Amino acid sequence: MPRVKFYPHGREAEVPEGTLLLRAALDAGVHINASCGGNGVCGKCRVLLQEGEVENGVSEKLSQQDREAGYRLACLSRVTQDLSVQVPVESELDPSVLNLQATPRKTAAIRQVSLEDFKVHGFFLPPIEKKNLQLPPPSSQDNCSDVTRVVDNLKFHHEEHNLEVDFSVIRKITDVIREQDFQTTATLGRPVHEESGKNTILNVQPGDTTDRNFALALDVGTTTVFGQVLDLNSGEVLAEYGDFNQQMTYGEDIINRIVYAEKGDGLQELCQAVLETINRILAKILNEAGVDKDEVSTITIAGNTTMTQLLLKLNPRYIRRSPYVPTCTLFPPIKARNIGIDLEEHALALVFPSISSYVGGDIVAGIMGSLMYQSEEVTLYVDIGTNAEVVIGNKDWMVCAACSAGPAFEGGGMKLGMRAKKGAIEDFSIDPFTFEPMVLTIGEAKPVGICGSGLITMVASLFETGVLDNQGKFNRELDTPRIREAEEGIWEYVLVWAEESGVDRDIVLQEPDIDNLIRAKGAIYSGCMTLLDEIGLTLSELDRVLLAGGFGSYIDLEKALTIGLLPEMDPERISFVGNGSLMGAKMSSLNNHIRQNVVEVTKKMTNFELSETTSYMDKYMASLFLPHTDLDKFPRVQSRLNERKKILSGT
Repeated sequence: MPRVKFYPHGREAEVPEGTLLLRAALDAGVHINASCGGNGVCGKCRVLLQEGEVENGVSEKLSQQDREAGYRLACLSRVTQDLSVQVPVESELDPSVLNLQATPRKTAAIRQVSLEDFKVHGFFLPPIEKKNLQLPPPSSQDNCSDVTRVVDNLKFHHEEHNLEVDFSVIRKITDVIREQDFQTTATLGRPVHEESGKNTILNVQPGDTTDRNFALALDVGTTTVFGQVLDLNSGEVLAEYGDFNQQMTYGEDIINRIVYAEKGDGLQELCQAVLETINRILAKILNEAGVDKDEVSTITIAGNTTMTQLLLKLNPRYIRRSPYVPTCTLFPPIKARNIGIDLEEHALALVFPSISSYVGGDIVAGIMGSLMYQSEEVTLYVDIGTNAEVVIGNKDWMVCAACSAGPAFEGGGMKLGMRAKKGAIEDFSIDPFTFEPMVLTIGEAKPVGICGSGLITMVASLFETGVLDNQGKFNRELDTPRIREAEEGIWEYVLVWAEESGVDRDIVLQEPDIDNLIRAKGAIYSGCMTLLDEIGLTLSELDRVLLAGGFGSYIDLEKALTIGLLPEMDPERISFVGNGSLMGAKMSSLNNHIRQNVVEVTKKMTNFELSETTSYMDKYMASLFLPHTDLDKFPRVQSRLNERKKILSGT
């Protein structure tokens, strides 16, 4: 069988003749960008053949220059002989950027609830507690069962009543309680559903381990997965880490992953991919925190509806088909080990409930974590990511909807787009007279591509200086060599010449890239406005706006308003939440009231399917301009454009 070597990774795979090169990369554990899930339409999976040749692999997505240089598309190339393949730098995944502490750019950060707040207001009520027991040894006068001995001690000495015992405890209790002369620690799980009223004995350990009580919080996103280790005695975060979701190799958005899940063993492969990511993260943070797996009693998981179903190996087929039905929206407590998470048998997984096919547990977690569900203020909560979600409401009512924004905000759908990592252009300015650019990259490295936050800044700046018109087309009459017609008949702006870049070609921004951004921002803007109209509110009646999602911390708010990503309003009313999903998972792990309240909150949330809402499409079409067809909706942008006209005309 042919052998394929991948550089610079130094990994290789032996595969049957005729295997797709993209599959060979998967077998070798090498990530190659494949935004479209390997359907040959995005052109992102180009690789350079160093030795050998493949069958097919050539596409109109590759320029003539790329073809002659030896580039091929991995998703179309079939292996017929031994190969050496160079994976380009833009396919590299660098989780170090994910783990930087983000400082919001020109956006106020919401004040998160502190541990002191928790304690003062009675919020610090961990759902998992440990009780130290000194049991009386059995005797001829006291020969009750070992389980009864533990239960009776909890009732008499700790006033713990209405107890039930997990079967995993029954299996090991006999040896455990005798290991240290009947000194034992019992781990109690408080009821997730208050009406059940039962406390569960989840675990028993020899000796006194009450000072070692830990939980995990997990955000399972389409692109990234983040985990935290929490000390349930102090409430502190002991360690945290984020990494890219290994499922990305099968497609960058949820639709491509659902399609892949419908093929053969696709569901099993996607489930295994995210489990490998999760278990790798958990092993890292537990080691960093000095916590043993046996000391973890619970893990709280938040993710969008598709990610949740793929993790639980539930068929996602009907999520993307009208009438858009998920398998389940409310999940019982699950043994973490039973779903493939590498924890001990007693550890319970609690999965945040979803609202609908496209408004998932990550949004519910954000609503809980931001305490929006307790606030009197009418709030607009927007989670910006691969799939954007919008929630409007307060403690009494909420409406929500999902907007199909696509991968533009994460560098997808662009010729030279990339995720935020070293060398990605994240900031940009332009001389309004010479039209020469200045670019700044992550890590101050040579530019290799454009990330989502950089794209927003570029388009806003180019629009305000007249390089772009309101349809996202370049002004071809400007006297600059940077605006040119590409080989494919597409107009582009050269951000970085090849000799100044970290790749082997010019880094350009093309009109189709801008079209993708306009469609993405239009989906979010029209989603917000449709929801407001449906409930009879105006922008002025909103008390505040909360931006959630990791991406939100990197965008320049003023630039986002300039392109019409959000309705124009006073920036002082807009705050940044950060990773609302992880924040909600953490707070749920520290406060059993939140776990118990979450079901009631989901009942208050009325979901709107925007595709079924008549006014949505009209609003969407009107928003496919910079910033909008109706500039009166963006008076501050209109004022700046008028000022520029005055300066250029000399008046």
